[in-house]
Amino acid sequence: MEIRFSFTGRISYIGVALWLHFSTNLPSWLHFAQGMPLPMQDYQLQRLVVFVNPAADTSGNGYNILQSIWAIGSGSLWGKGYRMGTQTQQNFLPERQTDFIFAVVGEEFGFIGAITLLFLFYIFISRALYIIKNTTDPQGFLIGSGIVSMFVFHILVNIGMSSGIMPVTGIPLPFISYGGSTLWSTMIAVGLLLSINKINNKSLFS
Repeated sequence: MEIRFSFTGRISYIGVALWLHFSTNLPSWLHFAQGMPLPMQDYQLQRLVVFVNPAADTSGNGYNILQSIWAIGSGSLWGKGYRMGTQTQQNFLPERQTDFIFAVVGEEFGFIGAITLLFLFYIFISRALYIIKNTTDPQGFLIGSGIVSMFVFHILVNIGMSSGIMPVTGIPLPFISYGGSTLWSTMIAVGLLLSINKINNKSLFS
């Protein structure tokens, strides 16, 4: 009960602090707190501002988000075709090979391609959950749970920031984003999952 209250208190404090910092029409008895400083660096605060309103800085911090949203939206249903995207192939979208790779998928392969990719991720996560659900090894269960959490976090954050529903962070999309270290880490994680499944001695698709 104490931990839950502490967590709720922290969230409430953050919400109140943001409200006091950004609000311009506070009641008269709260004017002294208007523009309350936040315990954040300028670039962190700017990311929150741009996340709420990307149009506030179209040529600066909001540029990446807007270009990514335009790229995904312009893909329509079937997309523009492989390597035929205008936003991505003409270098309007920065970091298109890593952080914003999902925008490339959305523009070149459209809604169908994006849904197909999400479906493949769903199959992968569901099989991983099947492995940790049926393991009898406590250590394997903990390792598998951590791996699944890592994959789910990476997928949600990367697709969320590419779609403009989460702040921009440098989180790669597993198996899709460019980068040797990312690919190595994901393959090692998959190998650990398969090794846990081997201990179970069960078929993944039974």
